[in-house]
Amino acid sequence: MNLQFDVISLSSEPHLAGPNATLSISMLSEIHAISGAVDWLMTMIQECNSVPGQELDVELALREALANAALHGNRQDSKKRVHISCEIEFGGEVSIVVRDEGKGFDLTKVSDPTTIDNIEAAHGRGIYLMRALMDAVHFGRGGTEVHMRKGPASCARDRQ
Repeated sequence: MNLQFDVISLSSEPHLAGPNATLSISMLSEIHAISGAVDWLMTMIQECNSVPGQELDVELALREALANAALHGNRQDSKKRVHISCEIEFGGEVSIVVRDEGKGFDLTKVSDPTTIDNIEAAHGRGIYLMRALMDAVHFGRGGTEVHMRKGPASCARDRQ
């Protein structure tokens, strides 16, 4: 497994909810690299007591974003990497950006996995799951970046 981990900054300066950490990871565009990256980031999120009780939502959304980046974005090209930036507020929210080195995609051409035609498909639920699990999800740089945010339970959006 080939991961590059960098702690970009760890601040003890309180702001709003408290101190924060900014982390950066780069991983190979291979499915087997996903678990190591997710496990490390989730350990950091848990250690910072961010989004308590909602860690599983963040973990699943992160796994989907990394799988999409490695499989669809970089097409598992061994020369390309998946880049993850994560801002963690101690006791507060988590913001994650996953960026691939692919050509991007047109979000308007992504099929709705809840329609009758797609309900039994074996794939195509990643973006749907990310949006269902996180408080905010949007795409940038022509579809090569996904930005996700999850706040503490008391600030989380109503999903009904």
